[in-house]
Amino acid sequence: MPVVEGQSILVTGAAQGLGAAIARHFHGLGARLILLDRDAQGLADIVAACPGAASAVVDLADADATEKAIATVVVGPVDTVIHNAAILRMESVEEVTLDTFQSTLNVGIQAAFQLTKAVWPDMKKRGGSLVFVSSRSGIEGFADETAYCSAKHALEGFSKCLAMEGEAHGILSVTITPGMFMNTPMSETTYSPELREKWVDPIELAPAFSYLATRPMHLSGQRLDAWSLSQQV
Repeated sequence: MPVVEGQSILVTGAAQGLGAAIARHFHGLGARLILLDRDAQGLADIVAACPGAASAVVDLADADATEKAIATVVVGPVDTVIHNAAILRMESVEEVTLDTFQSTLNVGIQAAFQLTKAVWPDMKKRGGSLVFVSSRSGIEGFADETAYCSAKHALEGFSKCLAMEGEAHGILSVTITPGMFMNTPMSETTYSPELREKWVDPIELAPAFSYLATRPMHLSGQRLDAWSLSQQV
């Protein structure tokens, strides 16, 4: 098991699904957690399960609120950022409103930018890992996902640039897809009955994230598969 005891790990979208599983996994490894989510009750529940975790209830679609949350909970260097939060609404381009499109981009890529800017100065001094949760929607197009695909495609490009800029400083930047059907609140609304028969508990994907927290620099700039990576580490 990767050694991350004492490391500071920031996780967005930590109140449920994959984010909650990642938080529990890192807590079990002795990491210091910083957890962000807009779901106050869900966040309180995961903090109760991970005593000592710092947390902030924040809507990452709101840039000002995001800046304030970061300033409140990020005290000292962060070793790993795992940006897992996302918005997925299945709507045709005719149905998507400007507010929905903008909010999806804000959570997906604007928050990624803000988090990176906040931790970058310390990471330049001591290294670190930036892990951005993507999906097939980051490389393919899907009907009724114009906002979500746009956000994930942007995240893919953002990570590649960071990998190049961070290489000399020991900063790893990757995107990672689940690689397996997961049982999460999001999948409850998007998976067919056939896919639900195949899904796994997201905790089974969590080992990939603790491995990436150890900064395997040979993987920087890549797009990874959490399910496959978790089977290897």
